[in-house]
Amino acid sequence: MTASITTTSEKSTSEKSTKLTYEVMLEEPEKGGYRATVLGWPECQAFGSTREEALANLRQIITERLDKVEIVSIEIDRPKPEHPWMKFAGMCKDDPYFDEMQADIADLRRERDEQMEAYYRQMDAEEETK
Repeated sequence: MTASITTTSEKSTSEKSTKLTYEVMLEEPEKGGYRATVLGWPECQAFGSTREEALANLRQIITERLDKVEIVSIEIDRPKPEHPWMKFAGMCKDDPYFDEMQADIADLRRERDEQMEAYYRQMDAEEETK
């Protein structure tokens, strides 16, 4: 079961108060009582004999902690991942057989295209005779 705790912190009179909401995991351990843990802050826990006491204790811990810190937002540009094929770019630039291989590939491609064209012409001719 989760409960929201809303805290108000004021760093100075010039700053407007802000409300922060935290998701809290409330557990009833086997030995009795309750444990309240702020999700995302595993070290921020409080205990109590009742749910309300555990939440009140957690609220106090959070408030005391927030009185000593400043919460800021930062924006980080995600690194652009390298394209997986880029590590192979240019690896054959000094290969003396590269141009010959490219010509062989082009010849094979033309041969296969001619075979497919002949096959399609044959299929069309059979279709017309039906």
